[in-house]
Amino acid sequence: MFVDQVKVHLRAGKGGNGIVSFRHEKYVAYGGPFGGDGGDGGDVIFEADPGMTTLLDLRYHRKILATDGEKGKNKRMHGANGEDKIVKVPLGTIVKNAETGHILADLTQPHQQQIVAKGGRGGRGNCHFKSSRNTAPKYAEDGFPGQEFDAIVELRTLADVGLVGFPSVGKSTFLDAVSRAKPEIGDYPFTTIAPNVGVVQTKDGRSFVMADLPGLIEGASDGKGLGHQFLRHIERCRVIIHVIDMGGEEGRNPIDDYRIINEELKSYNLRLLERPQIVVANKMDLDQSQANLEAFKQAYPDVEVFETTTIIHEGLQPVLCRAADLLQTTPPFPIVEETNEDVGVTYTFEEKKKDYTIEQIGDGLWSVYGPKIDRVFDIKKLNTEEDFYLFANRLRYLGIDNALREAGCQDGDTVQLGGFEFEFIEN
Repeated sequence: MFVDQVKVHLRAGKGGNGIVSFRHEKYVAYGGPFGGDGGDGGDVIFEADPGMTTLLDLRYHRKILATDGEKGKNKRMHGANGEDKIVKVPLGTIVKNAETGHILADLTQPHQQQIVAKGGRGGRGNCHFKSSRNTAPKYAEDGFPGQEFDAIVELRTLADVGLVGFPSVGKSTFLDAVSRAKPEIGDYPFTTIAPNVGVVQTKDGRSFVMADLPGLIEGASDGKGLGHQFLRHIERCRVIIHVIDMGGEEGRNPIDDYRIINEELKSYNLRLLERPQIVVANKMDLDQSQANLEAFKQAYPDVEVFETTTIIHEGLQPVLCRAADLLQTTPPFPIVEETNEDVGVTYTFEEKKKDYTIEQIGDGLWSVYGPKIDRVFDIKKLNTEEDFYLFANRLRYLGIDNALREAGCQDGDTVQLGGFEFEFIEN
């Protein structure tokens, strides 16, 4: 089964907690804090595996979790780091954030690796909090959570040349004739239901990778037919070979075929038309082929047309040589964000999300919430005097107390944070 798009949930490992410990050794006076740091959480890493051709494995493993870091140990010993989770995917795979659409990884080289979800940092042990004012701190830092989000994993076939055209125009026969690939060939529409890839070599020794894509129909860019599922695979191709049934065997007009397919390529992605295109007039052995070819050349006088009959391997070498020549002068087309329009890249300003928000929800009642609050404060661990001391210091360090004053919070007002309520007291 060919699977080229999967949605998965990624969660990097959480950092281990630091610990509270003190040095207790004979003849060592005032040993002091001796708690070690927690280990860092493991990362989620995607790796390009040349031996894979589909994302089928991810279809049955939708949750990808890295290992958490271990907590710190006595004698300032560092907890073990969490084990990274390496996910192997085929060459040409793209990983995107499902919420924002931002591309996190574009894997085009064999065994290339990319960290997609970063593990959390381990918490510091109490030895880091010793000061002249507090020589025996009884608190340590918790580990930070790793990144967690949904991701879209897409496979975009890594090929130099892509074959496009209506169903049953001879694309699979073309690939079968010029390479060792063995695509399914039949006299019915949509014989090809998944991209087929083969290595092609010209008579002068040049070689490149060619992909046969499922046939397109009018409206493919809007979701009609099978081809719309595989239009993304053309994005990596540097040269497009447009195969046309010049004999009109399926009852279509070759002139309309050429126009409709190019409109679909344009509708899907404007940059697809920037690629050089080779037009192949196939099935030239049919009765109406010459007449249709003359009409086509009158309609498109500036288009270079190569005449072929793929079923008997006639006229193929000029097409391959032309494709090899174009590949020598055509640079790769980078994969860009789907939100980028026109020829260039469109830069849009996106306001950074606030670490926390202060909101007055009543008379003398304030609420503090946000991603930073959830990540830094664990109200359930406020058990000792040192815990409250550290909590107050973090409020000052993050500027929350000053922000409350600027928002209008007065002495004696109530502040809600993390499901608990506190009284705001001016020093």
